[in-house]
Amino acid sequence: MANRTRREWLRAAGTAGIVGMAGCSSSGDTDNNEPTGTAEPADTDEAMETDEGEGSAPGSGAPMYRYDPANTGAAQGETGPQSSISEQWAFETGGPVVSSPAVVDGTVYVGSRDNSVYALAGADGSAQWTYQTEAGVSSSPAVVDGTVYVGSEDNSVYALSAAEGSERWTFQTEGSVISSPAVVDGTVYVGSEDNSVYALSAADGSARWTFETESIVISSPTVVDGAVYVGSYDNHVYALAAADGSEQWTFGTRDTVSVSPAVVDNTVYVGGENVYSLSATDGSELWNSEFGVSPAVVDGTVYVVRAGAIAALSASDGSEQWTYDTESRGLTSLPVVVNGTVYVGSGDNRIYALSE
Repeated sequence: MANRTRREWLRAAGTAGIVGMAGCSSSGDTDNNEPTGTAEPADTDEAMETDEGEGSAPGSGAPMYRYDPANTGAAQGETGPQSSISEQWAFETGGPVVSSPAVVDGTVYVGSRDNSVYALAGADGSAQWTYQTEAGVSSSPAVVDGTVYVGSEDNSVYALSAAEGSERWTFQTEGSVISSPAVVDGTVYVGSEDNSVYALSAADGSARWTFETESIVISSPTVVDGAVYVGSYDNHVYALAAADGSEQWTFGTRDTVSVSPAVVDNTVYVGGENVYSLSATDGSELWNSEFGVSPAVVDGTVYVVRAGAIAALSASDGSEQWTYDTESRGLTSLPVVVNGTVYVGSGDNRIYALSE
């Protein structure tokens, strides 16, 4: 499990072909922006317990993969289910769902390996529209200014109307697009298995620049303060100028980098065999830890998973604050932090909610 790539994580996580939402049964309106499948409360005294009835209407505030262009995996302004969990609805697709949903204005946007992108009503899961691609959709949609941007394994990036699912433009690469787009200031940044990172015009899909690495790119780009941070299977993390794609620095890791960097307070956190903390300015290593996989970062703490464990590390030096071992040999989703609670999916068919 230590060397598990994002592609392997995607395959492991997407066996059910079901998009679902769960909430607190007492209020009936609390949302969780991350689940794929039916939620079961963790059978542990260490799971977070708070007052019931706290929540918000389904469908607020998760416009792209890992919540924001910085890929922090944290949504402090939102709320998620914390006790008395019950299924609100489930929608079954024709194939595995390994795409993380985007949730905007009461609608859930998600891809499926049945070659489709779906828009579902956040309130009841009813299908609003479906768009068919030529291959599976493992990429997670980004929804910005009324447009859904998403990649497909048919080697394409699509821009679709968020309201009706009609195609606005498509951009062809030479490899599968597993990477999830980041959309910032009118530009779509995305990786491809043709060993490239692309910057595309959000308006018409024309290429603004292309950066080539030595191997496939399924990492989702992180865009912060005029820089694009992205990993490659060539065992490197790259920092590129958002304006023209020129290389600012590169950092070599011990393993392929398939996950998305998180950038907080001028520091880049990225997982693989280890999790690394790097200076966003020059790529110098600040610290590394044996815990790997794409981190969530909030309030000076880095949350990571490895095998069946969830760990909280100090953002300043990587020291371990706490570790929680699940009953599973593997966790099947990346950690998400919502309003003081850490959520992660597990191979033991549970979603764990832990106190931050």
